[in-house]
Amino acid sequence: MKPSPEAGRLRRVLDPIDRISEFLFGLIMVLTFTGSLSAAEAGRGEVRDMLIGALGCNLAWGIIDGIFYLMGCLAEKGRGLAVWRAVREAPTPEAAQRLIAEALPDVAASVLGPRELEVMRAKLAESDCPPSRPKLSADEWLGALAVFGWVFLVTFPVTIPFLFMQDVLRAMRFSNAIALVLLFATGVAFGRYTHTRHPWLSGLTMMLVGMVLVTLTIALGG
Repeated sequence: MKPSPEAGRLRRVLDPIDRISEFLFGLIMVLTFTGSLSAAEAGRGEVRDMLIGALGCNLAWGIIDGIFYLMGCLAEKGRGLAVWRAVREAPTPEAAQRLIAEALPDVAASVLGPRELEVMRAKLAESDCPPSRPKLSADEWLGALAVFGWVFLVTFPVTIPFLFMQDVLRAMRFSNAIALVLLFATGVAFGRYTHTRHPWLSGLTMMLVGMVLVTLTIALGG
């Protein structure tokens, strides 16, 4: 059965690398707030300010990332429409085939011969005229909402200890432990998706990279 366009859009929304990247970004953002808190000097007022700052920051970046996602969808659709029109208006079948090959990923283009490209050209030529401009679908708006939620919700696991523990030092230890587990899990997920031999090594590497990035962000005033 031929997959529907809606199914394809849903797969893009749930693309593992994109979701791993969004999760890691949101996690690093919240860690810059929890990591800058001084356990020796912080009181409940400072903890409250930190929580408000972390939630507000990830809320803002979730909105920004959602907008970037929609911009990416529009750019991708606009490029597709431009190729579609160019193929239909090409002066010769050979020119149209070259346009199709250039628009495909290198791996796909390398295994397609003139016969396969001609089939694709003919189908595009026989199809209805392309829309005048790209439009966002309901699934893509839902995708933007999913991106926002993914970035924003990652704030909570790391900040939960500060909500239920009066001892700031103890809360920081639990928060850091949760963050390390999340970084490790993110690295393992990345390792499995990229088919590395030892995903747990990717997990350890992600922990190290995450801690370095957080330290650099705090040191640079981020």
